Amino acid sequence: MAEPQGEPANCLERISEWADSHLTLIRNISTGMAIAGVILFAKSIKLTTKFTSALDIPVEFIEKNVKLRGKLCHITEKGLEVEHVPISLPFLSSLQRKWQSNGVLLVRLAGVELTPNAMVWLQEELKPAQMMWFQLLGREDLVLDCLILVNKGRFFSVCLNEEILRQGLGKTTRIEGLHHDSPLYWKLHKRLLQAELKALKKNKGIWKEESYFEKLRDHISNNKFVQKLKQFVNWLRIHI
Repeated sequence: MAEPQGEPANCLERISEWADSHLTLIRNISTGMAIAGVILFAKSIKLTTKFTSALDIPVEFIEKNVKLRGKLCHITEKGLEVEHVPISLPFLSSLQRKWQSNGVLLVRLAGVELTPNAMVWLQEELKPAQMMWFQLLGREDLVLDCLILVNKGRFFSVCLNEEILRQGLGKTTRIEGLHHDSPLYWKLHKRLLQAELKALKKNKGIWKEESYFEKLRDHISNNKFVQKLKQFVNWLRIHI
């Protein structure tokens, strides 16, 4: 009766010996399965997907105000053209680049009405191909309304929406894409108003008050008699 009892033990021993001798193979299989699992999970939630159009971004991303990473391409009157940079898997980064298509997203600074000087300031402050984060707040056709964050040094980041208001280069407007009665809307709107108030208190940008001499100069130049006199002087120069 002892012999039949030894057969399962011998079978288990043989399996154990085979596993020991093929340990590297088993580890590679396990690693491969783990990698495949990570890839499938990342793809299922679109972590590794490169968005080249605002319409490609899932509605859930906008509803949950997801932050995406991107690289600045151009500064236009309609907003910033940004190339989306998705999360890359170190062991598949080269393959990811082959799968990805080309295209840029048009990102608008939410809750801010820009002045012409704001465009100049952005071109001076932002570097070509600068990396940035943009938090999705809303979408209007092909335009994304976002909070835009850029790094200033290792441990410090700046919200461009607020910074433009602090410099007096814009005015606070309604945040498109967010419901008026949502807590997030009023939280962000309060931040933008506080930034605008700082510029107002410091007389910066559009809130700068004209000096007495500037007002006097404008008043004189707009005076009808002075304008007529200038026209007469110009006529004399031409005909004499």
